[in-house]
Amino acid sequence: MYLDYKVKIPDSTSGISRKTIKGVTYIYYSYGRRYDSGKKYTVPINTTIGKCTDGDSDMMYPNTNFLKYFPDTELPETKDTACRSGCLRIGAFLVLRRIIAEYHLDEIIGRLIGRDSGLFLDLIAYSIIAENSAGQYYPDYAYNHPLFTRGMKIYSDSKVSDFINSITRDQSIAFQNEWNQSRDHREKIYISYDSTNKNCQAGDLDFVEYGHAKDDKGLPVLNYSIAYDHNNSEPLFYEEYPGSIVDISQLQLMLEKANGYGYKHVGFILDRGYFSKENIRYMDKCGYEFVIMMKGMKELVKSLVLEVKGTFEENRAYSIRDYKVSGITVKRQLYLSDEKERYFHIFYNDRKKSSEREAVEAKIDRMSTFLQSHEGTKLELGANFRKYFDLIYYHKGQEDEKFECARELYDVIDEEIRLCGYFVIITSEKMTAEDALNLYKSRDASEKLFRGDKSYLGNRSFRIQSNESLHAKIFIEFVALIVRNRFHKYLKERMVNSERKFNFMTVPAAVRELEKIEMLRQPDGSYRLDHAVTATQKEILKAFHMTAKNITEQANEINEDIHRMNQ
Repeated sequence: MYLDYKVKIPDSTSGISRKTIKGVTYIYYSYGRRYDSGKKYTVPINTTIGKCTDGDSDMMYPNTNFLKYFPDTELPETKDTACRSGCLRIGAFLVLRRIIAEYHLDEIIGRLIGRDSGLFLDLIAYSIIAENSAGQYYPDYAYNHPLFTRGMKIYSDSKVSDFINSITRDQSIAFQNEWNQSRDHREKIYISYDSTNKNCQAGDLDFVEYGHAKDDKGLPVLNYSIAYDHNNSEPLFYEEYPGSIVDISQLQLMLEKANGYGYKHVGFILDRGYFSKENIRYMDKCGYEFVIMMKGMKELVKSLVLEVKGTFEENRAYSIRDYKVSGITVKRQLYLSDEKERYFHIFYNDRKKSSEREAVEAKIDRMSTFLQSHEGTKLELGANFRKYFDLIYYHKGQEDEKFECARELYDVIDEEIRLCGYFVIITSEKMTAEDALNLYKSRDASEKLFRGDKSYLGNRSFRIQSNESLHAKIFIEFVALIVRNRFHKYLKERMVNSERKFNFMTVPAAVRELEKIEMLRQPDGSYRLDHAVTATQKEILKAFHMTAKNITEQANEINEDIHRMNQ
């Protein structure tokens, strides 16, 4: 399908060729080469990117391949009555529109963004449906989908870029304020707080710094964290801060923000990276409960594990079947100056023991092999080797010290093996080991948010050139996460209440299936549904309390909107 505007044909040095078929000159682009075993040399791999216009051999009508291979080309904005695809994919769009209306996001964004609020919502739908956030591919998405934009106008990627740069920090702050103000602050909730970081393939940005990247590509990074309401399964607010700032030092600032948003009667579910004596004291000062994974096997934890070891692992009364672990709870102070007693929930897992023991044994084997290969050499070894081995050196002279051999410290290694399979969660509030584990495991939801953000919303790294566009993309991304998370929750609730287990009740699979609900343009200019809603699509729609009748009615509305737009 060719687009309804003209662009200049790329220079012939870019792998461009022409071919005339039945009087029409098509433009081809060579995007690679392959080896032809018959010809014994490589040949180009070509695809069409457009067709020449009549009367001007330097201009062409591009197709969607052109947008893919030449994303940096500045495109003209399309007309209000722009030609769009003869096949519109409407299923996923209608579901997302329902969620956006349910949360009143169209109203909130409309107040904050104004005239271009429709484009903001379209970028949200684009990131969820296309699993992409790159602005250069947005026109391709807009070409074959209904739009929130006024008049369903298809904007060019340059317009998208200008729009993103026009979004301000004040607008993102105002959104978070209004979003959190509308939450119910009377109920006791647990907030799961987690962070990730993103590589920035960016221009001159003063907000990103080199830090401890989780996916280290040698690029500066931005830290990005989300507070997630465990009870109601909703993202609440987000933070963005330079990559050099570590999680443990950011937590207290987040707690102040939570207080500012009006969250008083809450607890926080935290990963081991936030564990510190100062953070525990600060949460006590604020009156916040906490559920936190103990960082490593500290001496206190070691002694507690060894104290209860053998008393609960094979006792069915301590079995937590949902996670195939056993758990027991003891009450202790967390540190000597601790003014309160905490609840230490100690868990044991057979599979975890096997994998961890193998990891310990393999680590010692690798270290031992390394030491044996360096016997008789001058060798400086760090504390990690000294922890597990008695290192023996011999001297030929005052400065000629060489490594002779090493003996394994069995008591140290044996103690580490005895602790394999155990992990500890600490809570400030009295609860059972099972309740503590359920709460901590609810962090999976926030971790899935980050996986969804990177994998399904196309945001593994940012490609932006200004601080303004960086903040704006994070803002759009956060609202998209709210919508996608609600999408996921509807599907999950449907699965829980259904006797059957469906493999299409995941967000990516459901979106792909809903995208098959299409409207085709007929010779009279009207768009009509191509076929009836399938049984699979009906099952997905049930999750959102929608029916085939809803689809038909809204398809007719979309057709009427397009007719009005073209008049």
